[in-house]
Amino acid sequence: MRSNEFDNHRNGFYAIAVLSFTLPSFAKINLCLRVLGKRADGFHELFTVFQTVSLHDDISFTESDHISLTCANKYIPTDEKNLIIKAAQLLSSRSGGKGAAMHLRKRIPAPGGLGGGSSNAAVTLIGLKRLWNLDISVGDMHSMAAELGSDVPFFLYGGTAIGTGRGTEIQPIRDVQEPHMVIVTPNKRVSTAKAFARINAENLTNEAAESILIVCRSAAESLYLRHSALRNDIEAAVFAAFPEIERAKERLIELGAVNALMSGSGASVFAVFDKEETRQTALKALDDEVNWRKFAVAAISRDKYRERVYNKR
Repeated sequence: MRSNEFDNHRNGFYAIAVLSFTLPSFAKINLCLRVLGKRADGFHELFTVFQTVSLHDDISFTESDHISLTCANKYIPTDEKNLIIKAAQLLSSRSGGKGAAMHLRKRIPAPGGLGGGSSNAAVTLIGLKRLWNLDISVGDMHSMAAELGSDVPFFLYGGTAIGTGRGTEIQPIRDVQEPHMVIVTPNKRVSTAKAFARINAENLTNEAAESILIVCRSAAESLYLRHSALRNDIEAAVFAAFPEIERAKERLIELGAVNALMSGSGASVFAVFDKEETRQTALKALDDEVNWRKFAVAAISRDKYRERVYNKR
C-alpha cells in the first residue's frame, strides 16, 4: 500500500488520497550580462552572472491522468505556448506518458527579464520528478532544460552562478549576500530577440571567446554589488528604444540605490540599497509611478534555493 492511501471505514469504502504539493518558482536577475559575439549556430555567445531572488511564482502539482495547467491570470497561456506544458510533455514523453494537473500562481512580471517562464519550466521538471517518483539525475534534467530554453538550466541550481554559451552552461560560484534590493518593472514589453538584434555583435573565433571569458570569470569571482561596476551589454540598445526603462534606472539611483542595472533584456531594473531604511523610503517614493510594478527582494542563496525547491535541508 502506498503511503498516501487510506481506508475510509466510516463510509464503508476504500479511498485513495491524491498526492498534491506546491513549489516556489523563483525569479532571477542578471548581475552582469556580456554579449561576446555571434556563434556559428546563430545564437549569441554569452557570459552572465545569474542570481535568484525572493520574488516567486507558485506551481501546484496534483496527480492526474492527463497533463493540464490552470492560471487565474488571463494573460498567461495555459496551452503548449506555456513552458510549463512544454516541460511536462517533454518529461512525460521520456517517462511513460504520465499526467499531472498543475496550477500556476503568477507574481513574476511576464515578460520582464526576470526569467519567470524559464523558472516555471525548471520547477516543473523538479516537481514532476517528485510527483511521478522518477529516478532521474539533475544532469538528465539539465539536458532537457537546455532543450526548453537558454535560462532554464540555471533554475535547477539557483543561488549565484555563471552562465556561458547560450546561457545553458552553468558554473555555481560564491553566493552573493544582498538583503536590501528593489526590482522595478515598467509597463513595457521588450522582445528578447529584437533586443539582441539591436546590438552589433561580431562573429567570434574560439580563441577570442576564451580570452574574454577568462577576464569575465575573474571579475565575476570578485563581484561585490555595492561597489563593482555592473554591466549589461543589451542595456543601451533597450534604453534607446524604451526611454522609460532608462528612467526607471535613473530614478532608483536618485532615490539612494548604490547600484542598479537592467536585468536580462528588460524591462525590469534591479537596484541595491545599503540599508533597509533607504529602501523603504525609495519604495514609498515609487508609489507615484503608477505604471511601474515594484518589488522588495533579497538574494536567495543556493542552499536556501535547494531547501525551498527540492525540499532538502
